[in-house]
Amino acid sequence: MRRIRKNDSVIIIAGKDRGKTGRVTQVLADKDKVIVEQANLVKKHQKPNQKNQTGGIVDKEAPIHISNVMLLDGKSGKGTRFRVQVQDGKKSDTVRVGVKSGTVFD
Repeated sequence: MRRIRKNDSVIIIAGKDRGKTGRVTQVLADKDKVIVEQANLVKKHQKPNQKNQTGGIVDKEAPIHISNVMLLDGKSGKGTRFRVQVQDGKKSDTVRVGVKSGTVFD
């Protein structure tokens, strides 16, 4: 079970964008990284192509290591740890539950 998934709201806890919040747009499971929208922006020099006629310098979201983000708790507005809880006695039916507030994330 992946800890952070696509479309989760997260807060960045380390790095140059510490404290920013955003939504996960992509999870790179093989590298243990995530891409958060409007966070960790880098400049990329791009040649003109069909999609971008003018080319030039564009801002692009770079991956962040998964250990540097936490799930955002909707109740408190802060980052939270969570535990995996089994429902109905079936291991396939698991949900993520916030430790402090008890918020269900799935």
